Amino acid sequence: MSERKLVIPGEIIVSEKEFLPGEWTEKRNDEIVAVRFGVAEEQDRLVRVIPISGTYQPRKGNVVIGQAVNILSSGWFIDIDTPENAFLPVSEFPRYINRGEFADVLDIGEMVVAKIINIDKRGIDLTIRAHGLGKVEDGLIIKINSNKVPRIIGKEGSMINLIKEETGCNITVGQNGVIWISGKDTEAELFAKKAIMYITENFFMEGLTEEMKRWFEEEKGK
Repeated sequence: MSERKLVIPGEIIVSEKEFLPGEWTEKRNDEIVAVRFGVAEEQDRLVRVIPISGTYQPRKGNVVIGQAVNILSSGWFIDIDTPENAFLPVSEFPRYINRGEFADVLDIGEMVVAKIINIDKRGIDLTIRAHGLGKVEDGLIIKINSNKVPRIIGKEGSMINLIKEETGCNITVGQNGVIWISGKDTEAELFAKKAIMYITENFFMEGLTEEMKRWFEEEKGK
């Protein structure tokens, strides 16, 4: 493969033996075929499809951003844009909390950055016992389709690092498509949001990181 291209389910992406099937593809004889509608790309001989649309598919180890929707005696139910709410046990909070303090620590309607530590038939379990996780204190929250998250992050974090450098904002990207932007002022946060939305609209473009460098130059020159 020399460039990204739009593919439909059942379409042959490559026919060479040396390529391996990645996400949303499958091997049929010597051909790699798409199983979702989206953008096909290749990296280090691994071919995958980035779906254009669809719902978030939670995975163990994902960092997500969600909203507290209920408080129980043992923790919080968190909406992470899945059919069933995830659960954040009080035992997965980084410090001891008295039962009467739950709402003071994380109240209904407030946002939190968490990691998925378990998925089973009972539901999804979260933790905030790690660096970079915890309650969202300030800044701006935006939502994109979760399937476009890889393009926001870029290869080895190239895209998200570019946005951080150009805007001066701290940005946390949840795998569920919820993004937390925290900058020195509202103008910087809105600039970061504008850049992210530009990427979501042009995520299929080849050489998008270079395009974004040009975009930032033009925007700053206005």
